[in-house]
Amino acid sequence: MKKLQIAFLFLSFLCFNSCGFYSFTGADIGSAESFYVNYFQNNAPIVEPGIDRTFTFTLSDLIQNQTSLNLATNAANADLIYEGEIVDYYIAPQTATSDNVAAQNRITIVILCRFTNKTIADGSADFEKRFSFYVDIEGTAQPVGAVLNGAIEEIYERITQDIFQESLANW
Repeated sequence: MKKLQIAFLFLSFLCFNSCGFYSFTGADIGSAESFYVNYFQNNAPIVEPGIDRTFTFTLSDLIQNQTSLNLATNAANADLIYEGEIVDYYIAPQTATSDNVAAQNRITIVILCRFTNKTIADGSADFEKRFSFYVDIEGTAQPVGAVLNGAIEEIYERITQDIFQESLANW
């Protein structure tokens, strides 16, 4: 009976000990302790007010919520740096009715992101890449107010997850 208790204790120890190396988000932060998200300027031909600020905060919140990294006050003090700009934002008709009216409109946002990992000296983890996503809305719905905010929120959720996966997930 005593051997069974020792074996159970040993297996329990191994299980709890191994949990320290696993992340449910799949993030691999390595030796990094901090990150900085620089302001993502809106350089799109069509400027929708506020989407640049919203994106910057959305990306910062996602990284804080899914890692143990601390938010640095400037890039010089950060191990991981995210920067870039919104390069495109547009609304385009996707399908038409028999009356030549849009039955569905597509809101698309394209973001150029530059990621720098200062903990890896050779720069092998750094990248500069475009991320984009779109949401289709009904043609009768005006892309303003709650409809636009909901679409932008959905687009940013997808783009920030893609950036997170590209920069911190080693799958």
